[in-house]
Amino acid sequence: MGMAGEAEEHPPIRVLLVDDHRVVRSGISAYLKLIADMEVVGDAADGRKALDRIAELESGESVPDVVLMDMVMPVMDGIAATREIKSRWPAIEVVVMTSFVEEAMVRDALEAGAAGYLLKDADADEVAEAIRFALAGQMHLDPSVARLLADSVRRPRPASADLTPREREVLGLVAQGASNRQIAETLVVSERTARTHVSAILGKLGLASRTQAALWAVREGLLPDPDKGH
Repeated sequence: MGMAGEAEEHPPIRVLLVDDHRVVRSGISAYLKLIADMEVVGDAADGRKALDRIAELESGESVPDVVLMDMVMPVMDGIAATREIKSRWPAIEVVVMTSFVEEAMVRDALEAGAAGYLLKDADADEVAEAIRFALAGQMHLDPSVARLLADSVRRPRPASADLTPREREVLGLVAQGASNRQIAETLVVSERTARTHVSAILGKLGLASRTQAALWAVREGLLPDPDKGH
């Protein structure tokens, strides 16, 4: 009887499947149905349809808890869809599923708010574990993805080519010791926007602090080195 009581206390995790291949959707759906604490509440063939489907489910008060999201799809890809979902429905967790591991895509997915990154050859148990992890606020990465991210942190990041002109400007101010408030005043933006720029810069450069960013900027010649007065 205890088991029945527990099942009532914990409703199944509602999962939405998003993939442009019907065979992939039906395959994943088939094995999630075998897992007691999961329920597939719908599927969609691209990111745009996924957003429409979530809105429909919301009106029926059965918003998914977790979205299993393909990366490469027509109309709207998985990264754009993940970003939009996290913006409109912050409580929904997104676990990305893809056929290949590529550093830029992994970073983009995680920056967009994905709570897990799986390869499509993952077995049912691993998919279920990633869904449960996401719901518990933890991240689940395929081992090859975790290795890739660890390697990229150890590798020196490329120079500032991937920073936008505005981010280079913000980095220059950080290197001069400016606070978020001072950056906001200088660039006539909100303090929140300044903070977002600083976070984006640290993320792109793989750095952990403003101090590291300042040293990086000096090393890259983004502002004069105070020790080399001419």
